[in-house]
Amino acid sequence: MSEVFVIRNQLGHYWGKARAWVDGRDTRAVQRLKHHDEAVNLLFELSSKDVDLRGEVVSAALNERGEPLLEPSGNPLPQAAATEEAADAPPAEQEALVDGQTGA
Repeated sequence: MSEVFVIRNQLGHYWGKARAWVDGRDTRAVQRLKHHDEAVNLLFELSSKDVDLRGEVVSAALNERGEPLLEPSGNPLPQAAATEEAADAPPAEQEALVDGQTGA
């Protein structure tokens, strides 16, 4: 097997083994599928849960260690953006922002 299929969203993030989007810097965390039709089925399931998802199935060559060669995303992950926002907030609001709560 010299290639695998991965799912990439419109922000350049890849679907991960932990069922969350990852930026692709750690290729071990990216979900790899052996067959194109498996990847298309998974993309269909993901897009049925998230109607804003604009994903694609991408073929990725494997390196000598069997890991896919991917271009990491330059966009921050949604969880990372929430954590950064919380770090900039006053201490009383930090916990609420990380938990996804707002003051409104």
